[in-house]
Amino acid sequence: MPSEAPPDPRQVWLPAEFTRLAGLPDTLRYAHWDGRSPFPSDPGAVEFYVPPLVQDLGVIGRPLERMTRLRAVQALSSGTDGLGARLRRLPGPVTLCNARGVHARSTAELALTLVLASLRRVPEHARDQRAGVWRPAVTPSLYGRSVLIVGYGAVGGALDELLTPFGCAVTRVARTARDCPRGPVHGADRLPELVADADVVVLTPALTPATHHLVDAGLLARVRDGALLVNVARGEVVDTAALLARVRGGGLRAALDVTDPEPLPTGHPLRAAPGVLVTPHVGAFTSTMWPRLEALIRRQLGRFAAGEELANVVAY
Repeated sequence: MPSEAPPDPRQVWLPAEFTRLAGLPDTLRYAHWDGRSPFPSDPGAVEFYVPPLVQDLGVIGRPLERMTRLRAVQALSSGTDGLGARLRRLPGPVTLCNARGVHARSTAELALTLVLASLRRVPEHARDQRAGVWRPAVTPSLYGRSVLIVGYGAVGGALDELLTPFGCAVTRVARTARDCPRGPVHGADRLPELVADADVVVLTPALTPATHHLVDAGLLARVRDGALLVNVARGEVVDTAALLARVRGGGLRAALDVTDPEPLPTGHPLRAAPGVLVTPHVGAFTSTMWPRLEALIRRQLGRFAAGEELANVVAY
């Protein structure tokens, strides 16, 4: 009798940046997609999908409705906003994983950069440089300041470590209260009370229905005059209209790596608001990002090929 044909290898889609990724299970078949070009193979055969690292959910979701055999999606970002809703439309159960922890140190590094640049008035000095103006000034210091970290996960913990040499009085807030090696973590119910005592407020929570517009007009009214608000989480965590009203009043400065809307349109009032520093959502993007992502993908595909439980699973 003729032998049966071997089953088709299970298909994986990887972003175009991973064409040289070695050491992957040979029981899987790989194709690479950059999010712009035609699909590299039949989406209907894909079981494991690693979307391109883009912020446009439309690009990420374009092949999903045709991925009828999909079993797992490995996002390259920590946040998976809106992706779960699209996966629920597929015929079978799909495991969604994020890159929790991969970008924590890079994002915390940018958070610290934004804090120092804002306190030491680096944006104003840069404008003076371009204008040919020499304007020495006494600026606030980070040393000994009270810093409130809102959302004490991987990014918040990494930032806490980076703040150690500055002798800051760090207060930590998360969804639920708990203890950690660096001190108590307070529950979110105490945020209105704790925000009033902070010189610097750093936002690092995941975007959920509970954190959407967490920082609204009411909470901003409780922030002390002269404080600094830093957002490296998601733009929708902050009510943009309320933030604009507060900074225009002159009582608050802000440093934002994320905005709502995003990308921030040309001419948007946040661009010219007094005391506001904006960077274009670059917290994760450093020279160390790709090696860490490659290691994550290699581990996850090894588990997937072996039928083991995946890491960083997100409920949706």
